[in-house]
Amino acid sequence: MLVKICGATTTAEVDAVAASGADLIGLWHHVPGGRADLTLDQLTVLSARALGAGLTPVLVTFSADTGVLATAVRAAKVPWVQLHGFQPPGVLRALRAQCPDGLKIAKVLHVRDDTCLEGRLTGAYERAGADCFLFDAVTGDGRIGSTAQRLDDTTVTKLADATTLPFLLAGGLGPAGHGDFPATSAHPRFLGIDVDSAARGDDGRLDEARATAVVHAWRTAPGVG
Repeated sequence: MLVKICGATTTAEVDAVAASGADLIGLWHHVPGGRADLTLDQLTVLSARALGAGLTPVLVTFSADTGVLATAVRAAKVPWVQLHGFQPPGVLRALRAQCPDGLKIAKVLHVRDDTCLEGRLTGAYERAGADCFLFDAVTGDGRIGSTAQRLDDTTVTKLADATTLPFLLAGGLGPAGHGDFPATSAHPRFLGIDVDSAARGDDGRLDEARATAVVHAWRTAPGVG
């Protein structure tokens, strides 16, 4: 299974995530007001560092400007893009057309309680060329992204069964979290997890020991592939 650690802002954090054994590292770009938002130059530097360390950098964005995103993909040579906002399927289709072959696109599906806010669009996202979905929780006040709010195991599998693509799970996951997601972990299209706060030290930076604990716990959990 894949483990993605999200929100690096320094080369030291990239190195820490690489040492943890994680597969993917999330690099924010065009996330207005985001604490880990990067300029294009910063994105390019950290992406190169990640690639050199054997990590796969993922451009995480709220933007719907495909020109801006295509420029960033080419400049930073990121092989993955995570559309974390409420971008319509047409944005995904246009991004796919403008970017190099082989780009993987993950579309986040936002879930409030047991309802997917983009539920009526999942088929359109699949037809537009999404490679996978990522299920993440929306808070009661509407906040999205790095909320540390968890989804319910039954809700996740119900949503997964309503789609046809592999999926990642996000939202308040930590070393012990796998025990709360037995059905999700056993799902045939479960691709992996996306973690932010549980991989951070007391100083708020991504931490090798805490990231390693997450990776080890989920990779060795019963029923997790």
